[in-house]
Order: sequence, then structure tokens, then C-alpha cells
Amino acid sequence: MAHAKMLKKIGVLSAGELKEIITGLTEIAEEVRSGHFRWKEELEDVHMNIEAALTARYPAGAKLHTARSRNDQVALDLRLWLRDQMGDLQNEVRDLQRAFVTLARKYPEVIIPGYTHLQRAQPVYFAHHLLAYVEMFDRDHARLGDCLGRTNVCPLGSGAIAGSTIPLDRELVAIELGFVDSKGKAKITQNSMDAVCDRDFALEFCSAAAILAVHLSRLAEDLVLWASSEFNFIRIADAYTTGSSLMPQKKNPDIAELTRGKSARVIGDLMALLTLVKGLPMTYNRDLQEDKEQLFDSVDTVRATVRIVAAMLLNISVNERVCEAASADSALLATDLADYLVRKGIPFRKAHHTIGAVVALAEKAGKTLNRITIEEFRSIDSSFSHDVLKTFELREALAQRDIPGAPSARQVSKQLARWEKILKKP
Repeated sequence: MAHAKMLKKIGVLSAGELKEIITGLTEIAEEVRSGHFRWKEELEDVHMNIEAALTARYPAGAKLHTARSRNDQVALDLRLWLRDQMGDLQNEVRDLQRAFVTLARKYPEVIIPGYTHLQRAQPVYFAHHLLAYVEMFDRDHARLGDCLGRTNVCPLGSGAIAGSTIPLDRELVAIELGFVDSKGKAKITQNSMDAVCDRDFALEFCSAAAILAVHLSRLAEDLVLWASSEFNFIRIADAYTTGSSLMPQKKNPDIAELTRGKSARVIGDLMALLTLVKGLPMTYNRDLQEDKEQLFDSVDTVRATVRIVAAMLLNISVNERVCEAASADSALLATDLADYLVRKGIPFRKAHHTIGAVVALAEKAGKTLNRITIEEFRSIDSSFSHDVLKTFELREALAQRDIPGAPSARQVSKQLARWEKILKKP
């Protein structure tokens, strides 16, 4: 329809012919939407089917293909479709972030061990851990926005390879189809050869989708671990788990595991698309019909996964007593002991070595760090005073982590409020 309006403007179509074409295309669009349009395989593709049906109803339809090729039509359609999908996916990523914030708000006081190398490292608020994923998925949201900007460029008018001798108004078509910048100025491709063979926007989306899928997979791994009997930090609602076919006591985190597995599929789509285009010369080659399967699959997979993971997060409960017991491990505050010595003027490297000796003493004595006596502390370094025992007050220790980005209760509360403001629906 946009192309027809442009052809009318430059004198290729009369007003009556334009009216017939718009009427015919409107009728066909409704038949396609309702499932009543009869597709004919002998007409090869969607473009020829629509053009043939239009021309059969209104002879003016034979003029519609003026200065147009399936090459630039395919490039256009793929951009139009992906533009819509990315906009929807961005909204779904926002819903996923909201699910994290909702879960964090539900358990603002819960503390868990943070892990490095899958070993207990330092204590953090459960909400702080969830907010780490909010940050991660925000980068995904931004990447999709960047990709959307480069996808939103109109290739129509490039023809098969070398444009047209007819003086087309490409900007008019671009504006009609929404290919505009923030100021409403038309965005059109600048090289006809590049325009019909460019699939960078599809590659870029699949790359962004693969990164998003990897982030979902990392989250899924945390959830699988937390839901295990060994951790038992969380309980995932039955709707997102299944029982074992053999062992009646089992409750398997199927949705989390499938999320982890789906990442391999999306990564595979990216690799397939990269491999597809790596050896193609200018310009259009039939190989490019293979780009659809990977692109469509990536879109379908990440959109479905984002939606179901968001729903699962809203159906997770935290085993607060288990988390409390795990975070009570005084070894989590070993670094705080080193900081204690640093505040007394001892170089960190020496303080680190000293606390290593304290840990060794505790292990030898079969004690936890918070059971070491002041005399035992002072036997290793005379810098220790009675106030060292205050280091093991967990919430006070977390309160000391009060710089931006750190997990004090105050900082976590600020971040929750910040994200609630960002994610607030208009």
C-alpha cells in the first residue's frame, strides 16, 4: 500500500488505480488474517500470491510491481517483522525485570551466602542477588534497542540490485512504513547492493538473543542449585516442576532446566546464520532463504522463555530459615576480619596473611571463626582487641557495605526504589 501511494505521487498510478489497489490489498489482508486466502504453491511465494490475487480482482494490480523486486521486498518484510518482534521482546524483558523486583520486595530481609567458584564467599541480601540479574537483563534490553535502531532502515526502492530508472520517492515509503528516526526523518538504505543482501540486523538480533539466552541459562543454574536438597534456599511452585517417573520423593525443576537447555538452541541459531552468510558474494543469493528458520526460531525461543521464566519467578518462595542458617556461617566474614586489621593501619596483604593464620587455627581447633577467643586472636597478632568479636554481627557487617553497588540494606533499598521507578508502567 505504501509503495502504491508513492507510485501515485510520481505519476505511475492514477487516483482510481490507487483506490483499486488499496481496496484489493485490504480485502486480501483480511482474507489472510481470517485464514480464507487460498495460497498457491505454483506461485512460489507470498509476494507472487498476493500480486496474482490482486491483479485477478483489479487489473491495476499489474502495475504494483513497478520498480520493485522480491529482493528488496524480502529485505523489507524481514525488517518489518523483526522490528515488531523486538519491540514485543523488549516489553517482555521489562516484565521479567519486574518479576525479579517483585520477588526481591517479598523477601527484603533474607540474607544468603554469596558464592565465587561455587564456594561460600561473603554474605549478601537475597534481593541484592536478584538485582544483579535485573542489571544483566537491562543490558539485554539496551542491546535490543541498539539492534532495533539499525533494523529500522528501509531498503525498499533498491530493486533487485541497482535501484530503478524511475524517480521513486523512497523517503515517502519509509515514512509510511514507520522507518523514521526520533525526529520523524526517513531512514533509508544508502547502497542498493548492500540493501538487498544485508542481514547484519538479523545477525545482530541473533547475537543479542544468544546473550539473552545465556543470561537466562545462568539464572536457571542458580535456581536449580537453590532448589536442590543440598541448598534448599527456594521452593519452585509445582506448576513449574515435575515429579520423577521412578522416585516419588523427587520434584525436578524442569522449567529451569529447559531454560538452561534452550540457550544451546539459540546459540546454535546464531552460529548457523553466521555460517550461512560468511561465504556469500554480493548481492542476493538464494542461500538467504535459509535465514528465516534460524531467525524465527531465535525469536520464538527467547520470547517464550522470557515469558515463562518471569511467571516462574513470581511463583517461587524462599525457605527463610534455611537461608538464615547458611548465612550464619562465620567464615563468610573472614574478609571483614582482614578489613578490621586494615582499619588499624595494617597493610592489607599482611592482614590477609594474618586472617589466613586465624582460619588455620580455627580449623585445627575444630571451631568456627566466631568461637575463637580474644586470647587466641591475640596469640596470632596483638592488634586484635575485644571489639573484633563485633565483626561477626552479620547485619552490622552488611550495613558496613554501604558504597554504591554494595549490598547494605540501605543500598539495596535504594536500588529497589530506583528499579521500581524505571520499570513503572505508564
